[in-house]
Amino acid sequence: MMRLFTESLWVFILFSFLGWAARFAYQSIKERRVINPGFLTLPFMPSIGLGFVLLYVFLLRLDNIIMLFFTSSLILTLFKYFSARMFERSFGFKWKDYSDSKYKLNAYVSIWEPLAYGLTGVLAVKLAFLPIKPLVLSMPLWVALLIPAAVIGLIIADTVISFITIVKLRKNLKQMEDISKLLGDNSSEIPDEALREEYEHKMIKSSRFRLRLIKAFPDMESFDYEKQLSNLKEYYDLVKKRNNEVYEKRIEKKEDRPFAYGLSFSKLFWLFVIGSVFGTVLETVWALFAEGHFEMRVGWVLGPFIPVYGGGAVAITLCLYKLHSKNDVIVFVFSAVIGATFEYLCSFFQEKFLGTISWDYSDTLFNIDGRTNLMFALIWGFLGLVWLRYLYPLISRLIERIPKKPGKILTVILCIFMAIDGVLSLAAIDRKNKRAEGIPPKTVIGQFCDAVFPDEYMEFIYPHMGTKETFAKEREMKAKKAAHERQKNA
Repeated sequence: MMRLFTESLWVFILFSFLGWAARFAYQSIKERRVINPGFLTLPFMPSIGLGFVLLYVFLLRLDNIIMLFFTSSLILTLFKYFSARMFERSFGFKWKDYSDSKYKLNAYVSIWEPLAYGLTGVLAVKLAFLPIKPLVLSMPLWVALLIPAAVIGLIIADTVISFITIVKLRKNLKQMEDISKLLGDNSSEIPDEALREEYEHKMIKSSRFRLRLIKAFPDMESFDYEKQLSNLKEYYDLVKKRNNEVYEKRIEKKEDRPFAYGLSFSKLFWLFVIGSVFGTVLETVWALFAEGHFEMRVGWVLGPFIPVYGGGAVAITLCLYKLHSKNDVIVFVFSAVIGATFEYLCSFFQEKFLGTISWDYSDTLFNIDGRTNLMFALIWGFLGLVWLRYLYPLISRLIERIPKKPGKILTVILCIFMAIDGVLSLAAIDRKNKRAEGIPPKTVIGQFCDAVFPDEYMEFIYPHMGTKETFAKEREMKAKKAAHERQKNA
């Protein structure tokens, strides 16, 4: 029962994020701009996560595909219907209205959604759920509980704030309606300037606290205060342009936009490359000053790249980009959680797929399974804060100064190079492990790796790469040496 509970927690956070990511990609591509599609500020959609938990708990052992399809369709459709209905009854808002659709269920569910839900259930049970149990079983129980508990704690806090925001938005709309009634139907010819100013003040107040939800759900409807919500949406467009230009210049005409404008693929790719190079510099400086010697620390076999830093820069940018106007403490905490989680997952998947690890913090305070610790979480928090406040705006402007045509060509070349570098790195690490076991190469790629990336080269660029066992032996040797020194001094 405890394992099922733990697995359900992981299903919830993983599919809450994946659901958000899919909706993020769809809406951003559709609107050609970055859109946070969720009810929350964080990149999670709890309603999707809960839906998949229902499938995991009730349908995981169902083998018949036809039964699985119809049961999934029924469960998810009813879940969507009752959750949407309950939300509207509680808060007076409907995120998406299907009233104009020819086929709908009480304007809450489109006829096409059950078909998609059925297919989703089949794919989830037959494919997506398969790694969940091995993933949880490979972790210590306390780690398997701690990580989702921390993430769910943030989701709960974000949910509470979002619900409070909805309640205040409804209250604000009611106040706007009351003022509008006093002003009369023709608001363009209002004689009472004090009432006009009060109405505008309510819109300004909403812009500070509530308009993120209007952006995330452009089809949101409020049947009690439709006119006021429409006014807020129009006002939001003006506020959005003004606020965005404070952090990053907005250009409306497509032909006037520079290379890698906004959070496009090109921009994110260049952030990944720059972050990877920055990580190599940071690790080299750390070795010089903290450990007193020069040491080559890279992530891939060709070039000064540590993809953990590049991926961290992209993750922090995507997750925190819209928090640029928030308090530094909020940005710091979210950066620390995102960075530490990302670092843990990178170490975890490296060990599971490659059989190696590149760092081990088992002998440090407040570590999680030796993959990350409190100190590095705080460092991630500091780096995320500096990145969001100072480095990203500067680097973004520098990237956009690259001429369009050369920039596109260079991006394609770099993409191909980085892809080849990544594949070669995986192959070289695999061959290093097999050479240690005395297994000869069986392919041309294996022979190439043995010739170009021998053990001496791999140990030079990966001085700390090893296995759990080798790191455990190193800790044991250090402990014996320390004990010997204490006895000698005594």
